[in-house]
Amino acid sequence: MVVHFPSAGYPTTRMRRNRRDAWTRRLVAENKLSVDDLIWPIFVRAGKDLVEPVASMPGQFRHSPDRIVATVQQAYERGIPAVAIFPLVEPGLKDPKGSEAVNPDNALCDAVRRIKDACPDIGVICDAALDPFTSHGHDGVIENGYVQNDITVELLCQQSVVQARAGCDVIAPSDMMDGRIGAIRKALDAEGFDHVRILSYAAKYASAYFAPFRDAVGSAANLGTADKKTYQMDSANSDEALREVALDLAEGADMVMVKPGLPYLDIIRRVKDAFGAPTVAYNVSGEYSMLKAAAIQGWLDYDRAMMEALLSFKRAGADAILTYAAMEAAELLDR
Repeated sequence: MVVHFPSAGYPTTRMRRNRRDAWTRRLVAENKLSVDDLIWPIFVRAGKDLVEPVASMPGQFRHSPDRIVATVQQAYERGIPAVAIFPLVEPGLKDPKGSEAVNPDNALCDAVRRIKDACPDIGVICDAALDPFTSHGHDGVIENGYVQNDITVELLCQQSVVQARAGCDVIAPSDMMDGRIGAIRKALDAEGFDHVRILSYAAKYASAYFAPFRDAVGSAANLGTADKKTYQMDSANSDEALREVALDLAEGADMVMVKPGLPYLDIIRRVKDAFGAPTVAYNVSGEYSMLKAAAIQGWLDYDRAMMEALLSFKRAGADAILTYAAMEAAELLDR
């Protein structure tokens, strides 16, 4: 038998040793994804006994308030800590100011009351934003062709209080108006809702990845070819994101969000490193639908790709992930 001895330069440190077996890989894993990290977005619309598919988001549905409770209970039984409720508003209820947003009997508030009555231990997050309710599809009141900041903030404060009265646990302002976190905090506190948390969409970019969501909430047709670049962030900027987060934390935000997620993992990392505050990533509709579409075509393994994407948020520093794949991920983690 001929024995071959390695040369003097042969490595004594072999990184592959710790990759050899599954148990070793588990022991040395630097980041882990848990069901505790997941927030599930769910769509609601007015009506009774309705569960309708969202064409641009395979596997996602719009529920009437009476049917949404069973869906939320499934999430709770899977161990998902919180759901985020987004409304589709009927065209006849939309107007330039988004007045239906402050109606305490709108479909979203109806759904929140039902959820908290039936499943009080799951967290309920509500968007503070006018775009599902406005006839023009923008997140605020338009005057002279421009979304007016301070008038919009007044309406967001009213909307936040209405949602808190319905039982919402977390108000999530997604509009990107200046000063809205401080104003909403004062409005909530003045009405005795000092326990209601604020999850600020602090770094929300003017992204192409929101298109399926706008279809799901019915704002795509209203917005048309317009964009939101006068209030959502420029994709070229990262220092600006830190300034936005700093302002929102100073105004009273309890948690901050980066949206979208996958194209902005660097922003998540910078935010977490700079502030150490609870940081949420939004795995948005476009990211979700791209994986679904590729899987339908047989181009990738959806489960593996989806779980890899979710783990990337944890690696980047996210404490929680708002994802349409929450139930699928929870089932895989449970296995």
